[in-house]
Formats: sequence, C-alpha cells, structure tokens
Amino acid sequence: MSIKPLNPDEIVKMKKACRLAAETLIYIEKYIKPGITTNEIDQLVHDFTLSKGATPAPLGYHGFPKSVCTSVNQVVCHGVPDSTLLKEGDIINVDVTPKIDGFYGDSSKTFMVGQVSDDARRLVEAAHEAMMKGIEAITPKGTTGDIGFAINKFVTRKGYTSVIEIGGHGIGRTFHDEPFVPSIGKKGKGDVLIPYHCITVEPMINEGTEKVKEFAIPSSNIKYYETSDGKLSAQFEHTVLVTETGYEILTLI
Repeated sequence: MSIKPLNPDEIVKMKKACRLAAETLIYIEKYIKPGITTNEIDQLVHDFTLSKGATPAPLGYHGFPKSVCTSVNQVVCHGVPDSTLLKEGDIINVDVTPKIDGFYGDSSKTFMVGQVSDDARRLVEAAHEAMMKGIEAITPKGTTGDIGFAINKFVTRKGYTSVIEIGGHGIGRTFHDEPFVPSIGKKGKGDVLIPYHCITVEPMINEGTEKVKEFAIPSSNIKYYETSDGKLSAQFEHTVLVTETGYEILTLI
C-alpha cells in the first residue's frame, strides 16, 4: 500500500470539500419528507453542489448515472435515484461527495421519513453510534482492523450485523483510494493508518443477516446492494483525517 500524506495546503482544500459535503446533507434534510422522489433529491443535491462551485463526484463515476446515492429501507448502498416516492416510515441514506479544488469530501446520513417505527429508529441510531465507535478507535499508526473491531463489537451487542464486503476507503486527491476500511476486524490487523491521510468510516448496519444481494446498474461498473432478507439497513459516513495524535472529523459541522 503506497499512500502519500496530504501537505498543509492540501489539508486546507480537503477541509473545504468536506465542509461542503456536511453542508449538503444539512441542506437536503429539510426536503426529506413523504412525497418527494429520490430523483428530486438528486436534482436538489446536484444544483446545490454546482451553486457552491463544486461538482458532484458520483455523476459519471464508472458510469454511475446520478449525482447522489439514495438508499431506501433494505437498500444497503449505491441506490440510484429514480421515481421512487418516499413514504411515511421509510428510512433513506443520502450519500454525497462534492469535488472542489481537486479534492473530494464524502459523507452520508440515514434520514427518517416522517414518523418511523421504533425498530427503524433504533437501527438508525445504532448505525450512527457504530460509525462513531469506529472513528474513536483511530490512532496514529493504528490499523484498519482496530476500526472494524470497534464497530462490530458495538453492532453485535446491539443485536445487528455489519456488512462485510463493503466499507470505507481512503480519500483525498482521488474519490476512492487505499486502504479499505472494514466494519469487521481484529485489533492490530489490516492496513496501518498513515497520519495526514484521510479515510472514510461508513459502517452499513443490517437489521437481519449481514448477507447482501448485488444488482447491476445499467451502463455502469458500480453495483448496488440490498439486504438478502429484505430487512432494513442503515449507514452513516464521515471523512476523517488521521493525525499524529489521533483524528479529526472533517465532515462534522
């Protein structure tokens, strides 16, 4: 694994991109209501991103056809916006990645649509806490296994499962970089974390089995995933800068 740490000027640019990702999720939240379509969410995110002088990185990435990923209920990740109407009780993960000044900021949040069931609320809250447990496990010269261990320990104690095949990644000058950041791991195993490199921590937490089904997206190399048992899945994501003393969450406002 060959990683080039960010220099101080690059860190400033990275923070700008990540702040915009956070602002985008704050902006879209007020529109997440019963009756909106995922296509409308995509258009709102697209227009907001352009208005800030950035471009939406997902659009055209390996053929992905939209500017945002919208993953509803049993969709684990990479859901493609379409004419689907959100309804009361749904949960939806909105995953945004603006690119500005050559750097990428990546963040996602699972929103609750109107009044949701207690089961759905508990899952969403657990997904957020699982992400934070993973972030809190970051130490300079620690490993990706430390992150995965902390996430899965919390998730299993809550009675949920962590998706194994899909996880976080390095990010910065490129959208997806090394290392892979798992939601299951062993302490001290995996790739060593490099100070002044950014990673995403983004556990996908399932209500039932951890197994997922893969689906093709037309004209794209990207796949989208659903839970194999049709039960709910929730996810949160932050971009995090590994530092010499610990970490800094860049997509937190």
